[in-house]
Amino acid sequence: MLIGAAGLAVDGGRMYLADRHLQNAVDAAALAGSMALPEDPDMDQGIAVAAAQEMLTANYPEATMVSAGPGSEVRSACVKGAANVDYLLMGVLGMSSGTVTAQACAGFNNLEIVLVLDTTGSMKGTPINNVKSAATNLVELILPSNTTPSTKIGMVPFRGMVRMRAGVDGVAAGCRNADGTLNNGKLLDVYKATKYRSPVGSSLKVDADTCSNISYAEALTTDRASILSRISALSADGSGSGTLISEGIKWGRHVLTPEAPFTQGSTDDKYRKIMIVLTDGDTEDGRCGGTYGISYTPNNYWTNAYFGMGLSAQYPAPANFPDCKDGGGLNAAVLTEAQTAKDLGVEIFSIRFGDSDATDVSLMKQIASSKSGTMDHYFNAPSAADILKVFKLIGRQLGHRLIPYNEAMGTSS
Repeated sequence: MLIGAAGLAVDGGRMYLADRHLQNAVDAAALAGSMALPEDPDMDQGIAVAAAQEMLTANYPEATMVSAGPGSEVRSACVKGAANVDYLLMGVLGMSSGTVTAQACAGFNNLEIVLVLDTTGSMKGTPINNVKSAATNLVELILPSNTTPSTKIGMVPFRGMVRMRAGVDGVAAGCRNADGTLNNGKLLDVYKATKYRSPVGSSLKVDADTCSNISYAEALTTDRASILSRISALSADGSGSGTLISEGIKWGRHVLTPEAPFTQGSTDDKYRKIMIVLTDGDTEDGRCGGTYGISYTPNNYWTNAYFGMGLSAQYPAPANFPDCKDGGGLNAAVLTEAQTAKDLGVEIFSIRFGDSDATDVSLMKQIASSKSGTMDHYFNAPSAADILKVFKLIGRQLGHRLIPYNEAMGTSS
């Protein structure tokens, strides 16, 4: 009896430790499998299963992977493992060994994601097509068909302003100025005065509408077909008004937070709020020279979200509006809007596309929510082809999260 009692204590303790060891190993295996989901979303290509098996073996060589497969309700990798534990003392009771089991899932749940996408003329052609493909792949990864997802996705395309549907913020459908007022994409009459013409006596050269070419901002939704349709319709064609990254970030924050103007964001702390900002990294209003500089005034940039507010005590002349120069007001606005979003719990991934100078690279690094000493939320995409790769890397990070097994499989707890 004494040996049996001792066996229960000793071997029971060994079983407990083995159970904990196995659970940790299975958790790690599920996370490894989830990291491979961007390449193997349905776990039918062997990539995710192999990753899970490798991690399980590395952490618990004696364990057996009983099964590995996709979750049925959430895009996830689910792993079950088992391990045999030899008894030291329980043999006197006729038992030589016992088995511990564990299960875990990891993947995409309780996410609210907004895609803040530069659709200016510099993105025309292959770049915008690859952005659309990459965004489509991410949506299809995170929102599987025929499920009831807990993840929502929204979108804010931007140029020199953003465009809202009717009923969002109490303002008519159309583009928005930096102060929230309506911008119809037309040059204000005040700027048509001859004193603003440069060269002196030149004719007016401003397009009639720089707003209607911009795709609408989209609220958070679980409707996969709807958001995919909106992404497919993105375009970088048509008249432009510059690049105001700050406006994209500001409205991205509005999409994610539960307060008006958008109210689809959750108040539950379990949701991870994600903003993915993709741009060529340059704020642009034509006053910085270079490829997109314009020497004559007024011009299309004079219809952007700042010029569209009109002159005021704060901005008594066109020259007073924030400009795109290094260290200028437009860059400062990007940092301010990013910090405001972060202070509200928004996690920002930034993607710099194309060639940018050191100032613009620094700007994109600063807005990213990278961990101290890392650049884990900042991504460089020098070419259009790199956009697809970067979105997959972000997808891996978003899916590196344990999920309760019953949530992933749609079973009762």
